[in-house]
Amino acid sequence: MTIKVPFVDLKLQNLPIQTQLQTAINDVISKGDFILGQALSDFEKAFAAASGVEYGIGVASGTDAISLGLQACNIGVGDEVILPSNTFIATLIGVTDAGAKPVLVDCDDQTALIDLEAAAKAITPKTKAIIPVHLYGQMVSPRQLLDFANTHNIVIFEDAAQAHLAEKEGYKAGSVGLAAAFSFYPSKNLGAFGDGGMVLTQDPQIAAKMRSLRNYGASQKYVHTSKGVNSRLDTLQANILNQKLPLLSGWNSDRFSSAQKYDQQLAPLASVGITPIENQSGSGHIYHLYVIKIDHSCHIKRQELQEKLNLAGIQTGIHYPIPCHLQPGFTDLGYQPGDFPQAEKLSQQILSLPMYPGLTDSQIKEVINAIQTIVGDGKH
Repeated sequence: MTIKVPFVDLKLQNLPIQTQLQTAINDVISKGDFILGQALSDFEKAFAAASGVEYGIGVASGTDAISLGLQACNIGVGDEVILPSNTFIATLIGVTDAGAKPVLVDCDDQTALIDLEAAAKAITPKTKAIIPVHLYGQMVSPRQLLDFANTHNIVIFEDAAQAHLAEKEGYKAGSVGLAAAFSFYPSKNLGAFGDGGMVLTQDPQIAAKMRSLRNYGASQKYVHTSKGVNSRLDTLQANILNQKLPLLSGWNSDRFSSAQKYDQQLAPLASVGITPIENQSGSGHIYHLYVIKIDHSCHIKRQELQEKLNLAGIQTGIHYPIPCHLQPGFTDLGYQPGDFPQAEKLSQQILSLPMYPGLTDSQIKEVINAIQTIVGDGKH
């Protein structure tokens, strides 16, 4: 089978800047500062500034960014943290790794983001924080979040792993809460050549604690003031990201442009139960993923559509097929099927279409035509 439209094509980003990337790698090799080197400091400052935040602390992964970031905010054993069930498992693992108790809530059916009304009902005297996941590249409303946090006197800790430079209501992702976690997994809008993550914060004390926690809990060499870990963003990866960061806004704009074309060409399919996840952020949505819903009213089921698209050479994904509360590794949390109906319904309906900078108009048309053909073929 020939792949006509890949789900993601990283070559389109990397090949045009291959010379700069190779130079960046060679610079680190020649300096030899592979751990906590100059390029890391440079990238931390640059990414924090681009996100409208004072401090950035690079770590080994987005999951560590959540776990260590929560610990740096003094959230841990005995504390409850509210998060959506409709998220990647890393959000949940970050909470449990920090020693806190995850309290899952449902999501909004239209945006797939956390349902803040459901979150309000989950508040207890032990609730210390809420983790809004800026899913697919769209931010949870900062105004609503800040009102929520003020009303309930809890911390906002953003999961912005899919939201590099996303914006809403005058805020950039990572600038709303006490701290925020980012991932630089290769397929992210800003991706490294391996794993990587970062915590952003405006608070100098949290930043200092993060630097200690990621480096064996050392406030200075061989003085370990806390039980830290080894979780540092490699200097090599940081310098690769340094080359990509100036291009990120353009890449995000390209994604948004592709999403608008998808929206326009998908519009007629709403009559047969196929609609995109709603964008309530305008051009502030950076479309890490472009996700559609195949409603129960559609005569074609999600699995059949995905299989037939694959046969047509069009790769798709599902983000995510099993909500966190139903993951077999987390039955100890005590959740049951039916607890979060919106998350469960979405998990059966969503399909992520190809989305990356450089996706062409003809490729988008290819995807839409294939969906229309499949839906047409399935009519009774």
